[in-house]
This record gives sequence, C-alpha cells and structure tokens, in this order.
Amino acid sequence: MGGWPARKTRTISQRELLDDSGAISRALDRGEAFGMTRNGIPAGELHRSRSRSVHRDVLIETLGSVPAIDAGRLRAEVGAVLAQDIDPRA
Repeated sequence: MGGWPARKTRTISQRELLDDSGAISRALDRGEAFGMTRNGIPAGELHRSRSRSVHRDVLIETLGSVPAIDAGRLRAEVGAVLAQDIDPRA
C-alpha cells in the first residue's frame, strides 16, 4: 500500500476526529484533507466532497439539444418490456 495521497495535509487519529470534529469540518471546508488512523493503522481519508450540482443555465443549454420524447412510443416500449413472461424459453 502506497500510503496517503499527495493531497493529504496531515494525519489524524480516530480520537482526534471525534474530539475535534468541528475544527476538522471547517478545515475540510477550506479544502484541507486528512488521513485518519485507527490504532496507528491507516483507516481512511477525509477530503472535501466535490459538488454534484449543475448550474441552471448549463442544464437548460444541455437539455435544449435533447430530442423530444414521443410519450406514446415510450409507453408502448415500456409496456412491452413489462409484459414479458419471466418463464425461461426452451
């Protein structure tokens, strides 16, 4: 195992995480990252999560190029899949 990734700023113990969770959360908000150990053994990494949100303008622009859905055709195709028999064919 190659140890912690290069982005780690410091190693903390599980006890430090429990005792100083507020300060560690604020450090994560600032972009800091941590390697956490349990009984001196690397147990995990803490880093700021990446945002999964998309700006409204980007979403509208992207969806503007999507073709319209034919609701009747979609209903028929989904109905055909749901109506399939689960018995194996011989």
